[in-house]
Amino acid sequence: MAPVPTRLNVAPVPPDEIFALNGAYFADPNPQKVSLGVGVYRTDDGKPWPLPVVEKTEKVLAAENDLMRHEYTAIEGDVPFLGLARDLMFGFESGDGDKEAKARIASVQTVAGTGANHLGALFLAHHMKPRTVWLSNPSWANHMTIWELAGVPRKTYPYYHAATRSFDFDGMMNTLETEAEEGDVVLLHACAHNPTGLDPNKEQWIAIAEVCERKKLFPFFDSAYQGFASGSVEEDAWAVRYFFNNKPDMEMCVAQSFSKNFGLYGQRVGAFHYVTNRSATSIRDIVVNNLCHLIRGEFSMGPRIGTTIVKKILTNDELIADWHQDLQVMSSRIKTMRQALYDELVRLQTPGTWEHIIEQNGMFSYTGLTPKQVYALKDQYHIYLLKSGRASISGLSEKNVKYVAQAIDYVIRNIL
Repeated sequence: MAPVPTRLNVAPVPPDEIFALNGAYFADPNPQKVSLGVGVYRTDDGKPWPLPVVEKTEKVLAAENDLMRHEYTAIEGDVPFLGLARDLMFGFESGDGDKEAKARIASVQTVAGTGANHLGALFLAHHMKPRTVWLSNPSWANHMTIWELAGVPRKTYPYYHAATRSFDFDGMMNTLETEAEEGDVVLLHACAHNPTGLDPNKEQWIAIAEVCERKKLFPFFDSAYQGFASGSVEEDAWAVRYFFNNKPDMEMCVAQSFSKNFGLYGQRVGAFHYVTNRSATSIRDIVVNNLCHLIRGEFSMGPRIGTTIVKKILTNDELIADWHQDLQVMSSRIKTMRQALYDELVRLQTPGTWEHIIEQNGMFSYTGLTPKQVYALKDQYHIYLLKSGRASISGLSEKNVKYVAQAIDYVIRNIL
């Protein structure tokens, strides 16, 4: 019998670099191997770190034995969680004092930050039909994939100035001023830019908000590191809150992740917030309704366990204090490792300038290493980072930082 041809028209898709790199790291038997690829917090022993406040909360929840933990939620998700997520992101206090401002925000639960970005892109593609989405160059690689799958043409604005290893504010602003058109979406990292670790300062954020308002651009914030980057949830939400509070006639949206700041990587906890302008609050419920239509056809509703943990923490003053302490532990260790790597490269008199390592912010550093140097680190030293030179600082420790610095020193001196 002759074989039946497939009806599919498919071609190979390149593997995801981060997950492929992580797989290669785990398969490597070398005892000195170092993972600087995947963006997951690690202790100084290189181990995962369930936040102590999360472990405490899990014990409380287990003792409560709430049978509803196995039930469905609503399509829009865990409604009490959504109110807490919104208040955390936009800085609302408890009570009704912010009732009018809250009325501008349509919120739904998502499958972590990736799901929030995807749902937002799909919603805007269906209902706003932007001609272009502007992504920073470089940006998180998944941003490109998400907007490609949503069918929205992508363009990039300059973000990283390679010669000085600094934020290219002038290049970004010039491109948005001269090339972006009314109705275009501008993807902005709320803090701890991935992959560069470079953020606008507050004066620059004010200028970015002004150009978005004047040119009628649509800001789309990706907030993956609130509280994790600086240790302060207020500081890391500053840009989002400035746009929201100072540009009330401008619509925007926020994709919010709880993976990093609560250590809930596997629980997939996220939210998407669409912000109407102050004259259009009457459409908020319609926005939620349309978001729910997309959710129902894709995953029906978000998972429950992670949101229950977040809810329990954010509604208990003692647990909130514990969580803030855990945020300080994580952010402080990242900063300590940045300083340790910088100090060791300076001690070795490694050619070039390395101030950017301590000037950058958050989990990642854009090291400035070339792809050839990155491959040499992997092949000769079993040190794994992305070919762009992006390194996850959380993979550094007191035990391996000298080894990593010596390896970087070697490839800088010997491999162009």
